[in-house]
Amino acid sequence: MNKAVFFDRDGTLNEEVHFLHRIEDFTWTEGAIEAVKFCNDHNYLAIVITNQSGVARGYYPEADIMKLHQWMNEQLREHGAHLDAIYYCPHLAEGKIRKYAIECDCRKPRPGMLLRAQKDFDVDMSKSYLIGDGDRDIQCAQAAGACGIRYTGGSLYATLLKGIQRDNRIEALS
Repeated sequence: MNKAVFFDRDGTLNEEVHFLHRIEDFTWTEGAIEAVKFCNDHNYLAIVITNQSGVARGYYPEADIMKLHQWMNEQLREHGAHLDAIYYCPHLAEGKIRKYAIECDCRKPRPGMLLRAQKDFDVDMSKSYLIGDGDRDIQCAQAAGACGIRYTGGSLYATLLKGIQRDNRIEALS
């Protein structure tokens, strides 16, 4: 089985921008690229899970999300890093776009995106982490059996390392 680090996107991998969907509005948080590279170098899958209710609200199309995510991976490749997968939830029950205006199991804090990734990549949740800036991220991790790491600013890389080192479920990093 594989181990993974699941990254929240907005407010964790990138600076918080309300309903971010344009490349020109994207800024990596401090240590974000290093955190992803750490995962790549230490046999953790690096997977993004992100709520994107702007789609259901009619603020932007799914194509904008796809373009931004492709650009993120291009940027990471310039640093010898990559994301193994990106899962997003475009749903919101009270959304304006009927197709996306549904209750779903993938909108955090529900664990649907994690469980889908677990199945797609044979992930051992007991050896995996979700790092995010909100309560819903920690709740999502717990619901899926992963360890939640709260990011409150500063270096994402340092926060990830401290979170893994504090986790008594696994052996120290080799």
